[in-house]
Amino acid sequence: MPQINSRTTASLSAEILIVGGGPVGGLTACALAQAGMSVLVVEAADPAELARPGTDGRSIAIALSAKRVFDGAGVWPLLAEEAGPILQIRVTDGASPLFLHYDHDAIGDQPFGWIVENTIIRRAIHHRLGQLPSAQVIAPARVSGLTRDRDGVTATLTDGRTIRASLVVGADGRGSTVRQLAGIGVQRFGYGQSGIVTTVAHEKPHQGIAHERFLPSGPFAILPMTGNRSSIVWTERLHLADAIIGQSDESFLAELSTRFGDFLGPVSLAGPRFHYPLTLQLADRAIAERLVLIGDAAHGMHPVAGQGMNMGIRDVAALAEVVIDARRLGLDIGTADVLNRYQRWRRFDNMLMLGLTDVLVRLFSNDVAPLKLARDLGLAAIQAMPGAKRFFMKHAMGVVGDLPRMMRGEAL
Repeated sequence: MPQINSRTTASLSAEILIVGGGPVGGLTACALAQAGMSVLVVEAADPAELARPGTDGRSIAIALSAKRVFDGAGVWPLLAEEAGPILQIRVTDGASPLFLHYDHDAIGDQPFGWIVENTIIRRAIHHRLGQLPSAQVIAPARVSGLTRDRDGVTATLTDGRTIRASLVVGADGRGSTVRQLAGIGVQRFGYGQSGIVTTVAHEKPHQGIAHERFLPSGPFAILPMTGNRSSIVWTERLHLADAIIGQSDESFLAELSTRFGDFLGPVSLAGPRFHYPLTLQLADRAIAERLVLIGDAAHGMHPVAGQGMNMGIRDVAALAEVVIDARRLGLDIGTADVLNRYQRWRRFDNMLMLGLTDVLVRLFSNDVAPLKLARDLGLAAIQAMPGAKRFFMKHAMGVVGDLPRMMRGEAL
């Protein structure tokens, strides 16, 4: 684990201050510190508690391109044994016989991605930070104030300590304190849905197949983990989620089984269950004077395509490249020119993915007959078109678009 600074240290400094030590903020710190930059991470929670099994029911789909970022930051070897590869993807619409099926063999020898528990990712990141001399973590701690000027940024913590840096990175989630202190507005939209997440064990092997089933209440995903386990992401109407979660294990499992089916044999619960309200949100801008927002602090999307974390990791790779390139040229890393390059690179990509996921949710979260017919024919059409399938498979791997060097498997 990284060293936790003593509360007796009244004033600290670093080249970059990252607020939020979760997967996105922590991975950013690893990438920058590995390149020799001095990084200080402020995390509101105790990292050891966040990494404790059972504290977070979510598992993350890490696409191939995002895995390369974990690799480049030295994190992947710390979690590889606990990552379940996605070898095939099968998309169905309710009980329709029409479907869309992807197989990684059609475009190479690499999986589409991997399913990893959120707690395992956090544990690996914080272990890696502890290996990097130029990275420090203050936790638990909170930022209460930010003062930014042409020469740098000063952050004040709730316990009175101050931190001086050239740039502050807001990686503190959808309710970002950094975003609020910068006066950056945010557009939000609620879907009236909640994402129920849990882990199940099953008798038969899943063979690395990820299933996405579109039901009237929303998508239902079965994601392959290590062993005979799968992560469940069950989208349900918001007003029903509490009642479903509150059932006994037997009743919950019976309700789950009606959606899961019996293709993997008997199913049992293998972890706690949680639910999270599903919303779309987008910050009005991703940068301000000596400040940048990444991950959910800048954009939050529906989990329908499993791309929320992957878009955040694209932010990580792009920001790391922009900042490290500027530093090598002897430039001030917090200037408008440097940050504008980051925003130009990431803004359109994030808005496009937000729009695509929103359209998918609206198109598939219903049982309207004409829409159902149209989407079923669409799935079948893509299934019958090899060129279109290859494009969408590459998109699932995250290898489409203007990729930062880390996402291409290149060194920073």
